[in-house]
Amino acid sequence: MSPLLRPLIGLLVATGIVSVQAQNLTVPTPSAGLMPNATQGKRLFEKNCAACHGQNLRGTEQGPPLLDRIYEPSHHGDASFQMAVRYGARAHHWRFGDMKPVPGVSADEVAHITAYVRQQQRAVGIN
Repeated sequence: MSPLLRPLIGLLVATGIVSVQAQNLTVPTPSAGLMPNATQGKRLFEKNCAACHGQNLRGTEQGPPLLDRIYEPSHHGDASFQMAVRYGARAHHWRFGDMKPVPGVSADEVAHITAYVRQQQRAVGIN
């Protein structure tokens, strides 16, 4: 086998393993009929998220800004917020390190938080 093919095959194998592992995780879903509320989400964000993501969603030394195009809905959909809170997230856009899961925050609460984040994103032109 060519020495140039080994890294490529290794990458493909690693990617396959990651996708298999990801399939075992379920996306947390909010309660049926829940109407996410940005006002409630703001309070929940301040309690559970602001220490790392900043009171103004512009980030801190511990976590990235959520008012960044990287987090626009077409790149990080609402389900990605659910997954990050429940399971944590590997560092992939920023150098803050991995995000740990946030215990005690329900899928309904994440939906409210996401509504608040999306509202603030729209206010600065991130759609």
